[in-house]
Amino acid sequence: MEFNAHKPIYLQICDQLYGQILSGDLKADDRLLSVRDLGIELGVNPNTIMRSYETMTAAGIIYNKRGIGYFVAENAKELVLNEMKNEFINNELPQVIKKMKLLGITPEEFLKLAN
Repeated sequence: MEFNAHKPIYLQICDQLYGQILSGDLKADDRLLSVRDLGIELGVNPNTIMRSYETMTAAGIIYNKRGIGYFVAENAKELVLNEMKNEFINNELPQVIKKMKLLGITPEEFLKLAN
């Protein structure tokens, strides 16, 4: 995995796992790789993986079965979808709208292109 220097690695790992949840590659109650195994696979420090897992656990997207590992929560897909929509609306969409205004692209033109 290639990391973007403009976003913390632990959040990029969350994004990767979110993508797997949304695509259906990870389903409810699927077991995630161990912290150590995912760290080896991605070539990052296990502490970074742990921070990703803690972030996702705090959001209710995954849960920990002590001594067994981390698992995808039942409503993870819905939670990820809501979180990613909010992130897009609050962080990315304003930039798109600003660029559209600069370029003189009307909402109608945009909708025509989007379809």
